[in-house]
Amino acid sequence: MTAVLFPPHWVAMKLDKPLAGRLPMLWHRAARRLVGLKVVEHGRPATGRPLLIVANHVSWLDIVVLGQLMPLSFIAKAEVARWPVFGFLARMQRTVFVDRTRRSATGDATAAIGARLGRGDPMVLFAEGTSSNGNEVKPFRTALLGAATYALAERDGAGTVLVQPLSIAYTRLSGTPLGRRRRPLVAWYGDMDLAPHFWRLVTAEGLDVAVSWGQPIAVAAGADRKQVAAAAEAAVRQMTAAALSGRPERVAGRLAS
Repeated sequence: MTAVLFPPHWVAMKLDKPLAGRLPMLWHRAARRLVGLKVVEHGRPATGRPLLIVANHVSWLDIVVLGQLMPLSFIAKAEVARWPVFGFLARMQRTVFVDRTRRSATGDATAAIGARLGRGDPMVLFAEGTSSNGNEVKPFRTALLGAATYALAERDGAGTVLVQPLSIAYTRLSGTPLGRRRRPLVAWYGDMDLAPHFWRLVTAEGLDVAVSWGQPIAVAAGADRKQVAAAAEAAVRQMTAAALSGRPERVAGRLAS
């Protein structure tokens, strides 16, 4: 799939064509089938633009889970660009890389994210800044949420930017509920080695994941990014807890109504 899709995708990226957003989605759909992922959506992504999707982060598999749903791009830490294979795939996804070690780089990244949002590209921000063990949601960082305000500046301060909370929860493996003890087997966090973790998951038989969309938050110029982050974090926590307890549709439906 990579060999077949790369040439037209590279051309589409160079020419800035919409196909550059659709071809990665086809790649992720093929990867989802090969890995044996079953993705169940609760709620729906917002149709309005600009759209910043704010999600929790559990595993490298999150990229496949979300990438196959719709044309979108990710916001990732700078070191991902240097990873073998995954760095190449991230660049093909038109990822915006953020150097968290330099304060000045955050401003540059915010401007780049805001520009992409302003042109209508949905962007995914893993707001925890790292991955978790899958049983919890870590506190959301607020710095890059300034991108939503920057997108408004790109549009002369008119209108709003939609910030939509999204929850990713891995629920079953081989038809059996994961539970708190087994869920970290799916999560990739801490100092885990990538290669053995990758091999363990691609050879496993069937992994279920619940994706829950929350109510979009309309962010206007001058909005307090800390309040926006707190509201998004609360929604993601609620949806994640509901998915892990087996009742995601009830909570996601209420949040999206």
